[in-house]
Amino acid sequence: MRAIWKGAIAFGLVNVPVKVYSATEDHDISLHQVHNADGGRIRYQRRCEVCSQVIDYSDIEKAYEEDGRTVILSKDELKSIPAENSHEIEVVQFVPSEQLEPMMFEKSYYLEPDSKTPKAYVLLRRALEDTDRVAIVQFALREKTRLGALRIKDDVLVLQSLLWPDEVREANFPALDTSVKISPQEREMSAALVESMAADFDPVSFTDEYQVQLRQLIEAKLEQGDALDTEATFGVEEGEGGKGEVIDLMEALKRSLDRKRGAGAAASSDDESGGESDEEEDSGEEEAKPARRASGTKTAAAKAGTTSTASKPATKSTAAKAGTAKTTAAKSTAAKSDETKSTAAKSSATKSTGTKTATKATASKTASKTASGKASAEPAAKSTSTRARKPA
Repeated sequence: MRAIWKGAIAFGLVNVPVKVYSATEDHDISLHQVHNADGGRIRYQRRCEVCSQVIDYSDIEKAYEEDGRTVILSKDELKSIPAENSHEIEVVQFVPSEQLEPMMFEKSYYLEPDSKTPKAYVLLRRALEDTDRVAIVQFALREKTRLGALRIKDDVLVLQSLLWPDEVREANFPALDTSVKISPQEREMSAALVESMAADFDPVSFTDEYQVQLRQLIEAKLEQGDALDTEATFGVEEGEGGKGEVIDLMEALKRSLDRKRGAGAAASSDDESGGESDEEEDSGEEEAKPARRASGTKTAAAKAGTTSTASKPATKSTAAKAGTAKTTAAKSTAAKSDETKSTAAKSSATKSTGTKTATKATASKTASKTASGKASAEPAAKSTSTRARKPA
């Protein structure tokens, strides 16, 4: 970096010599104008309206016009202004940082110590750190008296020029004076949307997409010439339609929340499905899992259900009971599996006698449903005992 200005910070009677560097730079790709017919470069010339001659920059002065009268100000006259000759950054106040309006910030400069010892520089920096305040300063730079804020960034003093109060326009919009009613549901929904998008700010994660795509266009143009197909270079963007005014805020908020929640649910489901597949590959005994048994039971129940359409409710109930019996059989020993089979047989016999209980009354309202349920339960019980004996 090259210093653009040298001066000193006047901190009471303490003098802190510094060099001023521009802290920011423009990353935009530099383009120039050409004639579209022959590609000739277009250049601006400083031409005098009176004599029509092209004037050198050294022969140009500044002027001010008011009510038809023009006052010419030479370079020497402008340099004679006392504020222009000052190379002092005067500290006038120390204020809390939250009292500064961000809209007033204009440009940032790094300050480097410009003395044999940086002790005064470090002292001022420590004073700002200990008091947790920002120094308000006045200085002159490039033919303009400026207001500034002196703060700390990574152990370096940073001078941020501020706009003067009369340079910030007042926002006067009649539309904001109208009475607008916001419902509690709309406020809750908008707050939920904000929470779903909440994150810590990381400027590195953001990219100037226009400059990236402009570079892509330039490189493609250099490679392909005038035969460039812009749609093939960038692709066709998929949009969601028009950008008209949103009328139903609640509907827009609901759709936004559903989109955010749907994306999060899809990501979590992908993680869970990936974890389950890995476990199934690593374990040789996964064939006896309850999930696989339940699927086998559903298949058997489905086959039984194809025999008679009238027995569908009873078949589903039997399949659910059979799935429970299979889970119990997988966790127990071979002996317990026999007991489970016996219990299932007794339960089937109990159903056939037509015993009336509160829980089984709804499952067997008619004699035909009970008989079909008994018929489908017997193969399911046999399948349960057979699968339960495999691990043993």
